[in-house]
Amino acid sequence: MPRPASPLPARPALISVDGIDAFTPSPTRLVRVRARSMPADTHFKPHRHGWAQLAYCASGIVQVTAATPDEVTYIVPPSRAVWIAPGALHAINVLEAAEFRTLYIHANATPAGWQGCRVIVVSPLLREMVLSMDIHGGPVLSKAREAMLSALLIDEITHADTQPLGVPLPHAERGDKRLRALCEAVLRAPAERATLAEWAADMGASERTMARLFRDELGTSYQQWRQQAILAHALPLLARGTPVSQVAAASGYASDSAFSAMFKAAMGQSPSYFQNK
Repeated sequence: MPRPASPLPARPALISVDGIDAFTPSPTRLVRVRARSMPADTHFKPHRHGWAQLAYCASGIVQVTAATPDEVTYIVPPSRAVWIAPGALHAINVLEAAEFRTLYIHANATPAGWQGCRVIVVSPLLREMVLSMDIHGGPVLSKAREAMLSALLIDEITHADTQPLGVPLPHAERGDKRLRALCEAVLRAPAERATLAEWAADMGASERTMARLFRDELGTSYQQWRQQAILAHALPLLARGTPVSQVAAASGYASDSAFSAMFKAAMGQSPSYFQNK
């Protein structure tokens, strides 16, 4: 698991990133698709757009850190994508070489209630539509066909299954410093099986206080938060082809079966599904 990203800055202006102007959506072209091959360790600094974005990888692993308004880190494997709402501050790091597919979607097409960020499951239909709308990957689309595909693509995104696949962190300035320190300590040592009481003692707080802070600031329990941190740690290892037994041990599990059961319950597929073949 990478070390927690530096806190996102407060509110940078809307900016253009790496030639993005050519892919800016408009009221007449609601969806633009940009395909890029991104080597590992590629970084996009914190920025925001006036339109929505769907970050998806046909292969590889990316990390998306977004402020919604609190900081959340998403680890995105193939078959999943992160929806980034218009105006949301975000940064992207490529953890494993990725065939990166970015969908820029006009703010007017934002589904009702999608003001924040979320992880969706990429259906086979959505995957093929993204491929069809890659302007450099096939024949030029007529305006009528592009409009129909855009409408269908937005509808497929709207009805996609969502998945709680994010690791929230307390706000760097407004959040409780003890909670932030505990979260960062767990992220640095995901194999450590210390209890919340033991972590709390290290931070000079009681277990009850830390449990309350998890609920109040992150809206989750320590156990649920730690599971998300474990998944975020495990996915890049699996993408590198690391044996499941080694990933289980590095995640603090004494047995492969216990790790695999947790992973499948959370992700809907076994760990081997996410390994590079």
